[in-house]
Amino acid sequence: MEQYTQIPKEKFEFAEKKDVSHDKSLQTKPRSYLRDAFSRFCKNKGSVVGAIIIICLVLFAIIVPFCTQYTVSYQDSYYTTTLPKLHLFENTSFWDGCEEKASGKTSFLYYFAMGEETGHNAVKNQKYTYSEETGLYTYRLDSYQKNGMIYKNFSREEYEALQQYQLDSGKQVIYPMVPVKSRPQAQQDSNDANYYFQTSGSNKTQIVLDEEGKVIPVYETWPVKGERDNGYHSLRIEGEDGFVNAEGETVWYSYARRTSSGVECRINYYEYYIYNHTQVLKDGITEPYFVFGTTGSGQDILTCLASGARFSFLFAIAVAVVNLVVGAIYGAIEGYYGGKIDLVMERISDILSAVPTMIIITLLKLHMGGSSQILVLFIAFFLTGWISMASSTRMQFYRFKNQEYVLAARTLGARDRRVIWKHIFPNAIGTLITGCALIIPSMIYSETSLSYLGIINLSSGSITSVGTLIAAGQSSLATAPFITMFPSVFLILLMLSFNLFGNGLRDAFNPTLRGSEG
Repeated sequence: MEQYTQIPKEKFEFAEKKDVSHDKSLQTKPRSYLRDAFSRFCKNKGSVVGAIIIICLVLFAIIVPFCTQYTVSYQDSYYTTTLPKLHLFENTSFWDGCEEKASGKTSFLYYFAMGEETGHNAVKNQKYTYSEETGLYTYRLDSYQKNGMIYKNFSREEYEALQQYQLDSGKQVIYPMVPVKSRPQAQQDSNDANYYFQTSGSNKTQIVLDEEGKVIPVYETWPVKGERDNGYHSLRIEGEDGFVNAEGETVWYSYARRTSSGVECRINYYEYYIYNHTQVLKDGITEPYFVFGTTGSGQDILTCLASGARFSFLFAIAVAVVNLVVGAIYGAIEGYYGGKIDLVMERISDILSAVPTMIIITLLKLHMGGSSQILVLFIAFFLTGWISMASSTRMQFYRFKNQEYVLAARTLGARDRRVIWKHIFPNAIGTLITGCALIIPSMIYSETSLSYLGIINLSSGSITSVGTLIAAGQSSLATAPFITMFPSVFLILLMLSFNLFGNGLRDAFNPTLRGSEG
């Protein structure tokens, strides 16, 4: 007190009434349970990153099937294991639909001559390097142009429509024919339409060059224009409109050969592909363009992956919701009542959980016969999937049912149903939501494993799955690893992000952390 008596009197002043402060009401608003949980979730950076990745994967699965020009059922036997291509990188050596290739002179000239004839360069930009030490040509082979030419039969109506398309568009699709006797007799394809030049050797695959080192065309000729090729009147290759041959006769190239059903033509497949899809099928496909490449059966990987991911998400969410509802109800009854009821119900769960899922799927396939594979998979996952959810719910009810607030609710006359759903279940919701979130990647992983092993085949019509894509690329791992790479990357991102997301949900919905700043 002595320290206060030393204060001079002139320091003391009477306070004005207006300066006297009183207690004021709190201006802050209480936060709801969900808002508080969201605030805690946002503070976990790993969980936020996981949530962002999940959102991106879900948007990918939803949006891409509507944006791509292909469908899951699309297949093309000529564009199989086609390399990924992105227009943004087409002038680079990355993601340009080309592969680095080193080959001998014969193989190199085979591809190089395609570009010389049509302008569609199988050798990218017709650029290459030659090593005198190894005798090999190194170049980038365009997987979209390497098909080159094919022989195809047309009816008279189709033939006329294709000729008119050439006149209207100015694009050359039909090219001069090659005499049958000049075609190579290779072991795998005796009618390779890319051999439009002179060859030699026993199987006619050794390319003969002129003095300038160029191939020598051996197009089929006919002395009367348009007679041999069923009245061809469309575009002719550059510089050709009748010429004098070695015998002094004026001849024209023949662009078709009559057959019993119409005409056979030698066509550039890249240009025909565009014509067929834009003018004949009119299915929205404008050009061969595969961002993620194609499978061994010619399916677009981007479309199949997005559609498979969408199916996997929908299937996993449906299984998770059903398991959550059934497991939560079953586990709540077990944990709340306990005793004999818990004993009997727990033994039932033990019996069901002891049966392997693989055996259940096998028995269901045998019993249901030709039923939908999706239905078989759903029933198999449901029969055992809810057990873990019921066990988690049971443990949470044993943990909270003897707490003071539960005893107080019972004392005040609350019914069992109200105690279960209003007082105990909200405290267990964090664990249940976390478990439900982790069921989704678990279901997708299980479905992928079963599809990969061939136990379940979900590739039918307009449906496919991530596991089916991975299995499809198994035989091409050495030659086309991208077939399995993109689905595998998707699966890895999915599993990692859901684990991070689940950890964040567990902490966010933990009632003991409510209001904490950690």
